[in-house]
Amino acid sequence: MARIKVEKSNEEWKIPREEFRKRFHQNFMDSHFKPHQEKIDQLEEVAWDNYLNSRKAPLTNKAGDGYSDPSYELSEEWRKTKQAITLAQQEYENPITKSRVLIICGSDRNDQTCPGEISKSFRLMKQAEETLTKLNLDVETLNLSKMTSEYGKIIFPCKGCVSTAMPLCHWPCSCYPNHSLNQVNDWMNEIYPMWVRAHGIMIITPVYWHGPPSSLKLMIDRLVCADGGNPDPTATQGKDPELAKKLELNGWDYPRHLKGRIFSVIVHGDAQGVDELKNSLSSWLSEMMLVPTGTMGHLARYIGYYESYAKSHEALTKDEALWKELTVSCQSLALSIEAKRAHKLDSITPDLPDPRPK
Repeated sequence: MARIKVEKSNEEWKIPREEFRKRFHQNFMDSHFKPHQEKIDQLEEVAWDNYLNSRKAPLTNKAGDGYSDPSYELSEEWRKTKQAITLAQQEYENPITKSRVLIICGSDRNDQTCPGEISKSFRLMKQAEETLTKLNLDVETLNLSKMTSEYGKIIFPCKGCVSTAMPLCHWPCSCYPNHSLNQVNDWMNEIYPMWVRAHGIMIITPVYWHGPPSSLKLMIDRLVCADGGNPDPTATQGKDPELAKKLELNGWDYPRHLKGRIFSVIVHGDAQGVDELKNSLSSWLSEMMLVPTGTMGHLARYIGYYESYAKSHEALTKDEALWKELTVSCQSLALSIEAKRAHKLDSITPDLPDPRPK
């Protein structure tokens, strides 16, 4: 095989010391930090050294058995998330556990931050949680609006490793944390096991400018590693693009880590885009080989169509048909999960090989 080419830029990506200092001290502008300025300056010296030397993962240990290179220094933070995913997969596969649904509230709005009011998606999520619990399912909720209101809660953007080569995209994602860049507290480390544990996924979201809200889109992008991602970072010696390209070109099996879970999508808006977003989310989940529940499990509805924002919650309260549709969507999801776990969906969704993996 000819030598694999890795495209590089001629750009200098490191910022100057003064710019680093300015950004670092932005975290300590409050006057209450003033008495501790000397200590903050000392911390900045350490942070600058970590940045210059690209010390991404401060806590590592040898990978050990089960990895292609047992001697590779593997991030302990990554290993912890990997262990959580392994346990979650065991829960998912255990035939005697109760069926579990993960309900995701995709809105960025809540009453603990600037809007001062809960979202309609949140109200719908709470109703779905109550309904599914009454249907004897274990329910876990993921309220993505916490990103806008909770200290240190963040989902970092996808860095696009998969577009270099699929094996460079690790499962779970190893791009974060990156301590040298202060990219820490990545919420996805908690979110990955939530998806893996679930037998069913219900996404409830508004439309923002014909698309998903920011936090939901961030989560979607970071789930790319669940669809073909590499569970062994030692095979690529961390992030070596040339090794990753060789692995892919030698034949990659594109493991579908979330395959077979059932999904339901509930999209609402006030003017435009509900069908666009519902179809987009459904396509994304289907391409990851999750299984759609029946047609009654997917909704695209307008609430207060072209009416005042100020009365949108009143419009939701009065929309009795929508509340009934939500109940039916929950019932459809529960029945589909039951059928899937009883292997009664196999004839409808046969486990056939994918002739064109991405």
